[in-house]
Amino acid sequence: MRIYDLSAAISAAMPTYPGDPGVVFEQWAALDKGDPANVTMLHFGAHTGTHVDAPAHFIAGTPGVESLSLETLIGRARVIELPPDVHAIEAEHLRAEVLEGATRVLFKTRNSAFWGDADRSFRKDFTYLAPDGARALVELGVRLVGIDYLSVEKFGSQDFQTHITLLERGVIIVEGLDLREVSAGDYELLCLPLRLADGTGDGAPARAVLRTLE
Repeated sequence: MRIYDLSAAISAAMPTYPGDPGVVFEQWAALDKGDPANVTMLHFGAHTGTHVDAPAHFIAGTPGVESLSLETLIGRARVIELPPDVHAIEAEHLRAEVLEGATRVLFKTRNSAFWGDADRSFRKDFTYLAPDGARALVELGVRLVGIDYLSVEKFGSQDFQTHITLLERGVIIVEGLDLREVSAGDYELLCLPLRLADGTGDGAPARAVLRTLE
């Protein structure tokens, strides 16, 4: 059995979505200053790096990240790899025979290569899930959708229809996956967001891994 870590390492140099908080590490206590232990204070947004979106991210009065189903976050998942010329994942890419009944789908796109770029600035030209693609996934019974950059939504969207289409139907969104080392196929997904009980419950950073089924 092989384990693939899909989680982006959180660091001050990592890309963050424009308008979101940056990543700051502050030494709260330090052994070399005479303190009894090292303690680091962390400052970053709920949608930093590899993270999960809950319905409360865009829809008022809906469940927060603390209440997301572990049964959905853990289980068999299909990695679908798309050619590098695909910049928008549309319904035409999501035929039923491609999903073959998969209820957890992770998209590996040209975005995965971005994680290896020496320039860690945010890329606005990332491949995204088009609204008609989101509708197709809902119609096919998908319960979790993952993508290999910081948003499933086209950059600059004003109506956020991809997010809303998925979240209003209870589909969990996982963003910021690093799928560089993963081939297309079926795996076991284990994706555990931090159990944040305060705030609006819009989302949380997560550690996400895939395990081979053999």
